[in-house]
Amino acid sequence: MQTGESCARRRPTYHARMPPSPAPEALDRLLRQTYLFAALDEPRLAVVRHGMRVLHLHEGQRLFDVGQPAERFFLVASGQIKLFRVSLDGNEKVIEIAGPGKTFAEAVMFMQRRDYPVSTAALTEARVCSFDNHTYLELLRASPSLCLSMLGEMSMRLHARLNEIDHLTLQNASFRVVHYLIDQLIEHGDGSGSIDLSTPKNIIASRVSIKPETFSRILRTLADEGIVRIDGKHIEVPDCRRLQQWGR
Repeated sequence: MQTGESCARRRPTYHARMPPSPAPEALDRLLRQTYLFAALDEPRLAVVRHGMRVLHLHEGQRLFDVGQPAERFFLVASGQIKLFRVSLDGNEKVIEIAGPGKTFAEAVMFMQRRDYPVSTAALTEARVCSFDNHTYLELLRASPSLCLSMLGEMSMRLHARLNEIDHLTLQNASFRVVHYLIDQLIEHGDGSGSIDLSTPKNIIASRVSIKPETFSRILRTLADEGIVRIDGKHIEVPDCRRLQQWGR
């Protein structure tokens, strides 16, 4: 592996037990559904495809660490990647959990100091598409319409991040857990009101800035009051509006 990824503690590797790589057609669909590439015409998308690398990560494998030169950005094709920082006392704070279809590290392209501000590790076996920052910036310089489209999408993401900061700093623990569950229903639900918690509870707890035991206690309270039904990692939400009201 080259450039930004080569700085990682353990390089992403290929492994016989890994599931097969996504088909080219599936990767094309993934790119077309990603806000960074959705506005690209076919010639520009071909440039992106040419420089793209599909990285295979095992559970726990690092992709990059905080402070390393940020020369590439990433798109999750399968699995989950956690973005995190470690405090001086050794505590880990999960900043984001990126699942399939999510991008990360792209904003560093536009920062004056282009170092990764977080570390990353695979929560599960994962495949991640890697893209060269310089190549993408050249595409932006050549297309004002692409710049405007990308800026609009980034502005929406910034607005969502500001709302998230409000939730983490101004709301209580119960609200944060309920907000997380509702986000999962919106992002992964099929309208049936069910959630599969594929992410470990301690990672979710760090993500919403509470202790793991607090997260478990709030889930038990929700179950005791009949707002959710819990079966292992599977959570049923009979009435989403009642869940939302409980968290206020």
